[in-house]
Parts: sequence; structure tokens; C-alpha cells
Amino acid sequence: MTFEARFDLNDLDWTHMEGGPEFDYLVDFDLAVLGSQPENNTLDLLVRFAPNSHCHFHRHVAATRTLVLQGEHHVFDIEPNGETVHKIKPAGTYSQSPGGEVHMERGGPEGAIVLFNLHSPTGVLFESLDADHNVIASSTIESMSENPSLGG
Repeated sequence: MTFEARFDLNDLDWTHMEGGPEFDYLVDFDLAVLGSQPENNTLDLLVRFAPNSHCHFHRHVAATRTLVLQGEHHVFDIEPNGETVHKIKPAGTYSQSPGGEVHMERGGPEGAIVLFNLHSPTGVLFESLDADHNVIASSTIESMSENPSLGG
């Protein structure tokens, strides 16, 4: 069976995010909130990574399900012992996690588009972190529904 998706990415309201000189990694991605239901504690969004570019260093607070739609999604999980585990998820990879993981994410050599389905009873989705794992910003269902650039 062949599945052919017909979803026009150009029809979405993308918010572009870039990092400045304070980051020692390339931050260049777009995000589009597909929908949210604050009363059900959920938010769905697409993240479009530029080639070999990251989003901000962060912790997932929400339970998260992902589906890689295009390219490669690279995830660098920071284990409690400080070890980094690099996972490469090609297009078609589905995964889920209960939240709590600290990591970096980036697109592969051709970038990536990843669907995120997030569920958080507290409303907090992500915490952006500094190099010492201190929280520098929090992203909530409410803030991302109103203004995706507040996603950290």
C-alpha cells in the first residue's frame, strides 16, 4: 500500500526562529502551530529545520509524539550521567516519550520536517535551557497558541 500525502506547507503560518551570537550552535528553524486545545492540554505543531540547524537546547515537559515527515531528525539526548546519545530518525520514524528528556534537536544534511503532538496537564510544553541546564524560558500551550515565537 502506498500513502501519498497532499498537505500544502505553504498554506501554514510559519514563524522563523534564529539564534544569535550567544549560541555556540546554529539555530535556524521554522514552526507552525497546527492546532491547540488548551482545555484538553494539547498542541500540535510542525517544525521545519534548516539543513544541519538546531532548535534551542531544551527539556520536554510535555508527553510528546513525533513523526518525521521529511529529511532526517537528529536528536542528541543528554543522559542523567551526562553522556550524549545521538539518534538519527529518518522520514517515516514515529516515536513517543513521556517527557522529561533534555536534548538538542537538528535537521540532517537536507533539513527535516517533524510533526509534534504534545500533551501537558500543566500546560508547560518545553523549557529552554542554558549550557548548565538552567531554565531560561518556558513555552506553554497558551503562549504558543497565541504567539509561536514565544516558544523559546
